[in-house]
Amino acid sequence: MAHSDDEPSGAGESPAPRRPKAYSTGFLALLSIPLIAGLIYTWPRRRLVELRPGVVEVHAPIEVAAGTELRGAAAGTVLHAADDFRGRAIVVVRGSDVLLHSFGIDGNRAALERPAPLAPYDAPFARFTENNGILAESISGLRIENLRIANAAGFAILVSHAADVAIEGVMVRSSGGRNALGRNNATGGILLEEGSTDFRVAGCVLREILGNGIWTHSLYLSPRNARGLIAENRFDEIGRDAIQVGHALDIRVEQNQGARIGYPVEAVDRENRAIPVAIDTAGNVERTVYSGNRYEEIDGKCIDLDGFHDGAVSGNSCYNAGLPPDYPFGNYGIVMNNSNPDMQSRNIQVLDNVIDGPLYGGIFVIGQGHRVAGNQLLHLNTAHCGCVYDAGQPGILAAGIYLGKGAERPAPSARVVVEDNIISGYRMKTHCVESAPSVPPAANTVRNNRCEDR
Repeated sequence: MAHSDDEPSGAGESPAPRRPKAYSTGFLALLSIPLIAGLIYTWPRRRLVELRPGVVEVHAPIEVAAGTELRGAAAGTVLHAADDFRGRAIVVVRGSDVLLHSFGIDGNRAALERPAPLAPYDAPFARFTENNGILAESISGLRIENLRIANAAGFAILVSHAADVAIEGVMVRSSGGRNALGRNNATGGILLEEGSTDFRVAGCVLREILGNGIWTHSLYLSPRNARGLIAENRFDEIGRDAIQVGHALDIRVEQNQGARIGYPVEAVDRENRAIPVAIDTAGNVERTVYSGNRYEEIDGKCIDLDGFHDGAVSGNSCYNAGLPPDYPFGNYGIVMNNSNPDMQSRNIQVLDNVIDGPLYGGIFVIGQGHRVAGNQLLHLNTAHCGCVYDAGQPGILAAGIYLGKGAERPAPSARVVVEDNIISGYRMKTHCVESAPSVPPAANTVRNNRCEDR
């Protein structure tokens, strides 16, 4: 079961008529060039700047100062990165208390994309990735609403070391870059990194994203991201993870939906073992809830809990209706792991989830104090695999629920309650709930599970 990465490890359709004259867009000059219709009026806290209508060629970043509302024209505005654009992002937020809304960004990926690897383990993405749609760093109070972002060569939105952030009603499509081998390099979606806090990403639509959809990330020695909500977003055709919670605490991931996670297949970063996941976890993640999320057609894992502890995974569902050859990176349903050395897999509530049609087993468990109850694990082991992935845990791929001895580090299953689950699939009467040979049966409680061959 290869794990995912992240350890230290659209614009809407452009208005069709002719393009207006190209303009340079340094923010200090914004009020003196035709890019801006004018300074409309002053609010007590924000000055309102309205972009001119139509498609506007952007040659250098538009810098937005503190206390600014930047909005598109009523007739529609699309900021189009010119072929000679150079910069970290088309729009760079330079101060706090900023509102961006009601315009489009076209990142001109066809002209600006250059092969690039993942950021190195000691570099924030904000200091590494160029040609983003929007970049905001070390600010507080940011609202991004009703934007259409397409063809970004980097991230659509990259927020770093920020607080009080709301991103709502944003549509992102056809974005993200590739590495030298043509695989995704994790870019394309919405990233909050480096200890960003008190954020909300809701009601967004992300389609045809090469890398991750919506995610959090911090370097190993940086503060964790905290107090965030990722809710009611839609994902279609994501090449890496639809959602990833990386190095964080007090995050809620609720009522998101998606389909075709891990596509296109040729974009999957197989060389770096970045198996796609509908909801992924990395780093040290605690007091976090994944609830009520629904995904279909996942070429990878449904939920990866690498670094997750003292939290809940409830009421989620993942459905695969195809045959094993349709999922070259197919994997388990829900997987626990402990790559981060600062956490222990403990006290996770895995309740009332539906896993239907994974290539291998339903739930892989390590650590202590978990409750795994009321789950429906259906059509398991569609690969009919009796193969051995780990000699110390020989039944791991064939079992419906497997109580393991550890993952990246030893963490024998103990004080785990497995009850009232429905477990069906290939030879599940025989391999319903199994334990690693070194895990004593008396170490855990297994009761009232219904096991069926189907």
